[in-house]
Amino acid sequence: QVQLVESGGGLVQAGGSLRLSCVASGNIFSFNVMGWYRQAPGKQREWVVSITTGGSTNYADSMKGRCTISRAIGESTVYLQMNSLEPEDTAVYFCYGDRSFGPRSWGQGTQVTVSS
Repeated sequence: QVQLVESGGGLVQAGGSLRLSCVASGNIFSFNVMGWYRQAPGKQREWVVSITTGGSTNYADSMKGRCTISRAIGESTVYLQMNSLEPEDTAVYFCYGDRSFGPRSWGQGTQVTVSS
């Protein structure tokens, strides 16, 4: 079973940047789609961005223009570069992966806190 481990969260001031990483224990090409969700306190988990094995990307309107998802295939890693962060971006960010079969894989989450 491929495991996903996120890192890179932390505390940043409004307007700052963070780069989150999601390392897969196996080949990321075992996933058709990988991406990120986030969950703010008291709110439902919200989809943020995804990338396919073909490299196609999709972004939620809330983060469009402020974040970029990318892959380092040789490192089995997916990155989320976030810029111009706002206090409303404060949340736990979860990496996920979808295969053609079986349940969705989730990472344990990494906390992002943006101070005003």
